[in-house]
Amino acid sequence: MPDLAARVARLRVPLGFIASIAALWLAHPTWTSIALGAGLAAVGEAVRVWAAGHLEKGREVTMSGPYRFTGHPLYLGSTLIGIGFAIASNSLIVGVIAVLYLGLTLGAAIRSEEARLRAKFGREYADYRAGRVSDGSRRFSPTRAIRNREHRAVAGLAGVVILLALKAWLLL
Repeated sequence: MPDLAARVARLRVPLGFIASIAALWLAHPTWTSIALGAGLAAVGEAVRVWAAGHLEKGREVTMSGPYRFTGHPLYLGSTLIGIGFAIASNSLIVGVIAVLYLGLTLGAAIRSEEARLRAKFGREYADYRAGRVSDGSRRFSPTRAIRNREHRAVAGLAGVVILLALKAWLLL
């Protein structure tokens, strides 16, 4: 099963593009749904930026910033973005697609990532997951967030909101 989880986790970005195209096609956005959904998605992206500004991927068990509160703040942010996108789309079908996509791909990513972190960091990761955090004092770094390519997610979110707004305008 770990091999399947790893494969699904690796496919989450291309699957996300496919799901997003289908969702945009099926969307029936209104200005109200866009405002509500984009607001929630912006909160999700803020969580992601905060996490990316603390994360040293593959180098350590990150314990600062949002990692003090949740083991997977990037995925929490992605979930909020996905739910926000579903709300903005104003479509039950898009909501179902979003929930299926998020449940399948992020669940697989979490299982795969946790296995990798347990194998690489052993006791340190086990202690972190058990809530025994030794030092969570690292400061947020915008440079680190950029190095973790979070600016791409910001641009993607902005692009989706613009496309939904165009679709809402065309549906008037």
